[in-house]
Amino acid sequence: MNHETQLPHVREAFFRRERKSVPRARAFVLRALVEWGVDARCGDVLLCVSELATNALVHGVPPGRGFRLHLLLHGDGVLRVEVHDSGDGEVRAPLPAPGPDAESGRGLLLVSALADKWGVGSRSLGKIVWFECQCG
Repeated sequence: MNHETQLPHVREAFFRRERKSVPRARAFVLRALVEWGVDARCGDVLLCVSELATNALVHGVPPGRGFRLHLLLHGDGVLRVEVHDSGDGEVRAPLPAPGPDAESGRGLLLVSALADKWGVGSRSLGKIVWFECQCG
């Protein structure tokens, strides 16, 4: 059995604190999903990645740092995506739902609606925001 057919599949990448990191993170995830033959819920996964990457850049990554994106596809078809930021590590309570005219504030609401599970954990420097989707 070659490496590509063994499960779990794992991919990891680092992204700098810059606007083009969000589309680069989406492209990284899309490449992995295509290589792994995963197409179920691909749109949901990519939207959740966009939201978590954007949140990391806006709220969790100080200037001069970045975030790490970790993908893990288990043998049962569950895909886990983790965004490790490098901020102060403080896990903040979710804000109330934004008003209908608000231009931001819906990221975690979208992740909650699209993912099967999601959560937040702390680490020595920064935090981890993750989600899981059944993709197979």
